[in-house]
Amino acid sequence: MIKLFVGLGNPGPEYEATRHNAGFWWIDALARELKVHLQPERSYWGLAARANVHGHTVWLLQPQTFMNLSGKSVAALARFFKIAPDEILVAHDELDFSPGQIKLKRGGSHGGHNGLRDIHAQLGASDYWRLRIGIGHPGVKTEVPHWVLKKPAPEQRTLIEDSISHALKAWPALLAGEMDKATLLIHTTKPPRPKKCDLTSSPA
Repeated sequence: MIKLFVGLGNPGPEYEATRHNAGFWWIDALARELKVHLQPERSYWGLAARANVHGHTVWLLQPQTFMNLSGKSVAALARFFKIAPDEILVAHDELDFSPGQIKLKRGGSHGGHNGLRDIHAQLGASDYWRLRIGIGHPGVKTEVPHWVLKKPAPEQRTLIEDSISHALKAWPALLAGEMDKATLLIHTTKPPRPKKCDLTSSPA
């Protein structure tokens, strides 16, 4: 079962609505669903909440270390509570998927994502689960750093939020360790139909 749910993002109001914070958005939605409130936890360098679900303890975490040092926060909590990598799910923004697409996978490379890169390094393992939240790609590699730190256009934000709501339906299966069922629930969705290749971002 998943014992630690992590959402990746950057702390501070200036980053709150940016694409790179899609993982934070998912954890916020999960916290509302579980009726818990994230609180500062200095020992884990993040905002965290503990929920008791059907007799099981589950942690929610938003690292406050900035994206590049996300693993410092994740590893601190996981090691203290003896949570194995395959009991961790990390929700993060995914350039390779369009807004509205969302997928679950276990293991694999970090794909250049700096938050995942640091989690790999700090855990010393890559076999944790990832919830990949599509944010689209600017089309040019050199524009990626600027793209992820900008707000999505309103129609893109709606698609991302819809995908988060859709994936949230799988949380009971994730908590129960029914990963095949969770994968089916998350992946079974109608593909989004955004307007013609509109990947422009709204003002910061």
